[in-house]
Amino acid sequence: MTDKQKKMLVRICVTLVLFVGLTIAGRSGKFPWLTQFPAGFFVYLVPYLVIGYDIIGKAARNIRNGQVFDENFLMMIATFGAFGVGEYSEALAVMLFYQVGELFQNVAVSRSRQSISDMMDICPEYANIEEDGQLIQADPDDVEPGMVIVIKAGERIPLDGKIVEGESMIDTAALTGESVPRRAGVGDEIISGCVNGSGTLKVQVTKAFEDSTVAKILELVENAGSKKAKVENFITRFARYYTPVVTIGAAVLAVLPPLLTGGNWGEWIQRACIFLVISCPCALVISVPLGFFGGIGAASKLGVLVKGSNYLEAVAEMTTIVFDKTGTLTKGEFKVQEVIPAGKGSEGAGDETPVGKGSEGAGNGTLQGGQEETQAELGKEILHLAAYGEGYSNHPISNSIKAAYGEPVDVARIEKAEEIAGHGIQAVIEGREVLVGNGKLMKRMEVASFAEVKSSGTVVYVACDGRFLGSIVIADSIKDGAEEAVREMKQVGVKRCVMLTGDRKEAAQAVADELGLDEVHAELLPGDKVGRVEELLAKQPAKERLAFVGDGINDAPVLTRADIGIAMGSMGSDAAIEAADVVLMDDDVRKIAAVVKISRKTLRIVKQNIVFALGVKALVLVLGAFGAANMWEAVFADVGVSVIAILNSMRALKVK
Repeated sequence: MTDKQKKMLVRICVTLVLFVGLTIAGRSGKFPWLTQFPAGFFVYLVPYLVIGYDIIGKAARNIRNGQVFDENFLMMIATFGAFGVGEYSEALAVMLFYQVGELFQNVAVSRSRQSISDMMDICPEYANIEEDGQLIQADPDDVEPGMVIVIKAGERIPLDGKIVEGESMIDTAALTGESVPRRAGVGDEIISGCVNGSGTLKVQVTKAFEDSTVAKILELVENAGSKKAKVENFITRFARYYTPVVTIGAAVLAVLPPLLTGGNWGEWIQRACIFLVISCPCALVISVPLGFFGGIGAASKLGVLVKGSNYLEAVAEMTTIVFDKTGTLTKGEFKVQEVIPAGKGSEGAGDETPVGKGSEGAGNGTLQGGQEETQAELGKEILHLAAYGEGYSNHPISNSIKAAYGEPVDVARIEKAEEIAGHGIQAVIEGREVLVGNGKLMKRMEVASFAEVKSSGTVVYVACDGRFLGSIVIADSIKDGAEEAVREMKQVGVKRCVMLTGDRKEAAQAVADELGLDEVHAELLPGDKVGRVEELLAKQPAKERLAFVGDGINDAPVLTRADIGIAMGSMGSDAAIEAADVVLMDDDVRKIAAVVKISRKTLRIVKQNIVFALGVKALVLVLGAFGAANMWEAVFADVGVSVIAILNSMRALKVK
């Protein structure tokens, strides 16, 4: 509890003790003056002011500022009216239990805010800079990209950067929700907001503080509450008109019947006070935004940032989800998947081509024609020649071949290397002519026994001295959990899962088939993706929403165009994160289905609160107008309904 909440609890306890004591004294019959003016009035006024002085003060300030019709005004007028007709204990009870409800509400809001407020703790207070052998604490704002900072064990990482010295376990729980720390060493990139676990690190800063991950997250969190859902906007507009209407209705109820019927003025004023207490819209005004805030908090526990309750509401209505392929469903890392010697797996190839092995083994690059090679040895030879053929290239395909080869490439052994645009590389390695490239290169050079390999991946063909040796299949691997993510999407009611990519049709279709996607659109330029999303949006029913999931800078226009943009926060680009409405801090696409569940649960809770609150209030309002409800029923219709609605809203915070 906060200090303010503790003080309120003390006031409630003191007032409750006085209220119980006065009630017992009044019921005993020994103190009849407790129900009479002026003695009873002033005795009850003391605990009333103890518990209600702040409500009266707020109402007075709001009236002075021109904001008359709110719950503080309703409580003040209702209790003043009860005092006016001699219902002193009822006036005190109304204010007491209203404040109990307010305390309950404040505690509930604090709890629902906590999971989001925890993210505010990720803000670093300082960065360590080494000067003359001494560590000096500097403001992260003053540290420029390129500078080296020192992060000691247990300290929060203040800025994004790359480790240049040291190794440690990094706790990413505050950002990603992932409880297991990950190991990081020299060359690894780390992001601000995480905690350095065990070792001292020296990190070269890559981004200024205002551009860092932690700064962007804090900005998202601070702005999350400003974007209201349609339901919240409706409740705000409803309360704006509802409160003055019921206030005027209460005034009419207090004045008109006695004038028309000559009835008891005190009785009708009491009914009007009961009417005012019942009509207070606290349950709606508090429980609806509290429900959405609970939903946003539940998502943040999973490491998912939802930028506003309007986006949480939109996620609940999502029926189509569109994925970018590379970096979203696949890892975006090209790797050698298979090495296929000639005659194995190729169409129309002859028997396996015998290739010689030099005295230094498969790694020396010399082909001997007299010895039979096994498939495995020939595969090593193909990989070796391809790595040397690609020795001067930094293309991702070349890098993947060299990574699979696993040994340093001695470029001194490459006598000549020439790139043939759109075809591949022609090189001379220790006197042998080596060709590494696509099918066009093999056909252009009229390579003997060449046969194409059908594969969803990128195929690199290798030939030596005019003879076809075999092929290397390179492909992007499916992301861990991607198949499970698509399956869970279907389980939560998403009708269509679509993939957009600039990759080849064969590669895209292979990924789509493996993941069970409904549609795939390949060979698209960034501008084409926007067009495809617009086509899909045009087909969407009016009350259904489309989400796009991406991570690259070229995804920013599509993220903005979709009903809901979902970005990868860990490896995604800054532009994608800023354009998105939902950010997955650890890039785990499986969490999208969990957010859909959270959003739908939140909307159910909000709608339950609206129906329950309006239903009970309408019933008791009618009873109060006809004199069939007393002040205690009015207290239940206000405070009781509010407490029940708040308890219901708190369910949105629970995450399985």
